[in-house]
Amino acid sequence: MTNATLPRTADLQARLQERLAPTRLEVVDESYQHAGHVGAHASGVGTHFRVRIASPHFTGKTRVACHRLVYDALQDFIAQGLHALAIETDFNP
Repeated sequence: MTNATLPRTADLQARLQERLAPTRLEVVDESYQHAGHVGAHASGVGTHFRVRIASPHFTGKTRVACHRLVYDALQDFIAQGLHALAIETDFNP
């Protein structure tokens, strides 16, 4: 796997914008914090992300259902090397 195939913050942001029309969105690449961790890439980018998101698609849904919507939107990035995804759906900056 090369850096060219690893997902980037901008890729995840674009996909979430397209699928969930968030009112607030923050995507943070935390890969560098997981050096040596199983699934981490030597480059320190593109394997571990944190998503903080608020979306009208979440209205009336449980936290699990909201997380499922985020995972479903980003599913194909897993094949590109996304190893871990932390999701915060009650994001209020």
